[in-house]
Amino acid sequence: MPDLLIELFSEEIPARMQAGAREALRQRVTDGLVEAGLTYGHARAYSTPRRLVLAVEGLSPRSPDLKEERKGPRVDAPEKALEGFLRSTGLTKDRLEARDDKKGRVWVAVIEKPGREAAAIVAEVLEATIRNFPWPKSMRWGAGSLRWVRPLHSILCLLTTEAGAEVVPLDIDGIRAGDTTRGHRFMAPEPFRVMGFEDYAVRLKRARVMLDQDERADQIWHDATNAAFAQGLEVVEDKGLLTEVAGLVEWPVVLMGAIGEAFLDLPPEVLQTSMKEHQKFFSVRDPKTGRIVRFVTVANRETADNGETILKGNGKVLSARLSDAAFFWGNDLAVAKAGMEDWREALTHVTFHSALGSQADRIARIAALAREIAPKVGADPDLAEQAAKVAKLDLASQMVYEFPELQGLMGRYYAAAAGLPTEVAEACALHYKPLGPSDEVPTAPVSVAVALADKIDTLTGFWAIDEKPTGSKDPFALRRAALGVIRLIVSNGVCLQLEGFLDWRLSHFMDMTKVFPSYGAEEAAAALRKFQTDKPWVSQHLSELADEIEGQNKEHDRIGADYLRDFGGKSSDLLSFFHDRLKVHLRAEGIRHDVIDACLAMPGNDDLTLLVRRAEALQAVIGTEDGENLVQGFKRANNILSQAEEKDGVEYSFGADRKFADDPAEAALFDALDAAEAAIGPAMEAEDFAKAMAAMAALRAPIDAFFEAVQVNSDNEIIRRNRLNLLHRIRATCGSVADLTRIDG
Repeated sequence: MPDLLIELFSEEIPARMQAGAREALRQRVTDGLVEAGLTYGHARAYSTPRRLVLAVEGLSPRSPDLKEERKGPRVDAPEKALEGFLRSTGLTKDRLEARDDKKGRVWVAVIEKPGREAAAIVAEVLEATIRNFPWPKSMRWGAGSLRWVRPLHSILCLLTTEAGAEVVPLDIDGIRAGDTTRGHRFMAPEPFRVMGFEDYAVRLKRARVMLDQDERADQIWHDATNAAFAQGLEVVEDKGLLTEVAGLVEWPVVLMGAIGEAFLDLPPEVLQTSMKEHQKFFSVRDPKTGRIVRFVTVANRETADNGETILKGNGKVLSARLSDAAFFWGNDLAVAKAGMEDWREALTHVTFHSALGSQADRIARIAALAREIAPKVGADPDLAEQAAKVAKLDLASQMVYEFPELQGLMGRYYAAAAGLPTEVAEACALHYKPLGPSDEVPTAPVSVAVALADKIDTLTGFWAIDEKPTGSKDPFALRRAALGVIRLIVSNGVCLQLEGFLDWRLSHFMDMTKVFPSYGAEEAAAALRKFQTDKPWVSQHLSELADEIEGQNKEHDRIGADYLRDFGGKSSDLLSFFHDRLKVHLRAEGIRHDVIDACLAMPGNDDLTLLVRRAEALQAVIGTEDGENLVQGFKRANNILSQAEEKDGVEYSFGADRKFADDPAEAALFDALDAAEAAIGPAMEAEDFAKAMAAMAALRAPIDAFFEAVQVNSDNEIIRRNRLNLLHRIRATCGSVADLTRIDG
């Protein structure tokens, strides 16, 4: 069986596009081959800055012959029906067969499709792949119509067997497939022929091209860490940068250089970010002091002076870049030491969102919110408010303007320079976190308060103006913000009645002039304050007011009522959004979806910490034999009870009496339910879900014994009614812990 080798040789492919291009080439070619009837054993794609490569092993030499029988119309059907059938099959009437069928004699077309040679199929599939390649950006060059990420110079396409290598005949806009390629642009630019993938990889390495991107990355990291270790230093790990640099070179040569003494006192984050963003340098750290003292660059060629000239040139460029950073740092420190008032004023002129005000407006909201949250997370309200007021001021600094990814981190340095408490400085650095499912979660109370306030303000603000995520679109990263709130609450064990809190916060964004068009700004603000103080549950108040003003039958009143009702539903809608994100988070943590649903159906599901603890306890119980069998017993009891209630038209929810128990197993179930209820009530009150679940699981044996010993639907109506009421006790007792009707199985 032949092996297939494809190389698409071009000008430099941007490093950020290479991983996606490798996968697209592999998937599109192999899918096309399979659809055409070929099979293969293994396929792997490679990339360097100048080439995309696909190696396919064990390809079928040709596609199989196919024979298809297609049933047509009856023999005596109208001529037009027959003509349509002939057009669909591409046959003439004399090639049809008449056969007996259930409905009489029908025409049958036997369509034979001969197999094709692999070379013809490969040529067809590769041309389609090249012409329709999904580059994020592509270009045309010369007079041709072909588009590629950069000008495509050559195509290598070989089918190799034991008998030798065969060039697949292919011509795309004058680029004819061949069996030649080129090595390194500078060190081995001459073309050479290859006979297959193994020969290709060996010859490329001789020509100073390391084909495998993973091998290049490993080589870079190995050489960089060894060079640092030799000087008692360590390379700061950066997997993203390593992948990018491996995509910039075909023959990696690691060089280590020095950073000028004048720049060593810059914050490590500034040095690391400047070198990474501007020059793709790795930072080298002194583990004893934590300072960045050297850099590692990766050249794409070997030189006679062992990289000395390259390092000298890089050092000059680096000095210029770091001079800018040092200038920004000096200016920012001066502003910070003066109290950061210049930045506070500047942010009054920076719009956060046209419907949500300036960054200064947002800071004021977050500060007020952080003060409210502080007692719930064990933070000092004054410190939380102070931290929130300065946490985002670094957005106006020159350093963050140059390097936006340093926002927050620079805030910590500026807060410290301003003489603010350590808790405030740490909150500046951590209030954006967590930024993703694997990011660290702040634990210091002040940091937690400010981080929660930041994210809750974002969510309630955008919910208030109906800028919610839709499908895959989430331009304001609200899903990430919701996950951040969930992780902050759950990881820190924060008990917060979220729906009421969201309801109250959402009310701050209400536009009262839409309810009372005649109100001025002061009257609208006073009306809003009245809403927020009259009743803690604002949405309920809104609904009541909507009913009142709608009855006046004035057009603007009806509009105002609709606005109130719409706004009143936002808190429950936002809570549902949190629940959706919580489901995703818990499933990633290994909690079953039906367990989550069973707990979400219970009262108090807006306390996320208790909700997660309940779900963890329930999963632990139903993962045992007792728990699994209890669910089955519960469902049996619930089904019998539901069917009887539907049939009889009554609800059996009261009056189960032990004196009517005429079987020991029935009496034992009464005793077990008494014990379970006595244990579950206090356990739930104490929020000890594990104890409550254990008490519920203890019902497994008496429920099983009950169903084995007695017939619920007894001929004696009194006994039957008593047993149905007993089943209701099972449902109510288990239902006080979790909604077991939602458990699968």
